[in-house]
Amino acid sequence: MSNKEIHPKFKLNGIHFNSIKELVAYSEKELPAVHEFFTEWFSNRKYLTVYTSGSTGKPKAIRLLKEHMINSALATAKYFELNDNVSALLCLSPSYIAGKMMLVRAIVSGWNLDVIEPTSHPLEKRKMYDFTAMVPLQVYNSLANLHKVKTIIVGGGAVSKTLQKDLINVRPKMYSTYGMTETVTHIAVKKLSQLNGITNYFEALPGITLEEDDRGCLVINAPNISKKQIITNDLINLIDDKHFCWKGRFDNVINSGGVKILPERVEDKLGSVIEQRFFISSIKDDALGEKVILIIEGKKIKNIDYSALDKYERPKEVFYINKFKETKSGKISRKTVVDNL
Repeated sequence: MSNKEIHPKFKLNGIHFNSIKELVAYSEKELPAVHEFFTEWFSNRKYLTVYTSGSTGKPKAIRLLKEHMINSALATAKYFELNDNVSALLCLSPSYIAGKMMLVRAIVSGWNLDVIEPTSHPLEKRKMYDFTAMVPLQVYNSLANLHKVKTIIVGGGAVSKTLQKDLINVRPKMYSTYGMTETVTHIAVKKLSQLNGITNYFEALPGITLEEDDRGCLVINAPNISKKQIITNDLINLIDDKHFCWKGRFDNVINSGGVKILPERVEDKLGSVIEQRFFISSIKDDALGEKVILIIEGKKIKNIDYSALDKYERPKEVFYINKFKETKSGKISRKTVVDNL
């Protein structure tokens, strides 16, 4: 299937379209953000220009081949057994890769896709769906309504320990995703609910194999979505060529007095203690080189339980920020927050 074709069973907001021209005209009138995507998708160019989230640095433009985006969409549909006539909800911005790929999946697989404005409470006043993609905040705010969807993938940020506990016994099949703009969204998923078997590892989608480089970072072999190996900065424990456990970011490692500390590991330990949004980072220190700091959004916490942390992991300072600076895609802009302390 090419980007110039629409699956005959595809519907947008319940409407079937006989041609691309009809679809584009409808989106121009009713869904401006989606129309922008359709205009680029159905053009003669072989690629789409997308931007990284900017959570760890300045957003950068990346060209993705439309052929690779279609292959990624088909791999997701195959893994989750999402055939034609699937009812799906797009509640993410079509301006970013996760939202764009929901549109591609619907077009090539023949889904009935409802599109709504991105909101922190996307399932309120909504009907039942087979599939949707959400960010953790949307999932947290939708706990009472998650039963309205059969399968939910969660991306765009880490799923906290507190939220993971909330999801164990929910009705939908819940998956955390691993991926990035360069991999055309997710290339692996981790099960979060008992309905489909909780796991602590990620499983690669069809057509993808995994390696580990000499830094201990993940290397992705995905010929259907990338012409070359994708070398990441994600530290992992590789189980086999299809499964891995994520440990943290190589470029986030803190060297404090000669001891290397993974912020993500510390965050995982504190996830059941701190309910507010927070993250671990570092600032320069004359004695240690770098010292561990804890940055919390919102109100001050009187007594934080650090008993789960090793002595080197314990924050030397705690900073409170009224509201975290976010990227346009909704992730915490860690670098900006730290730079402005």
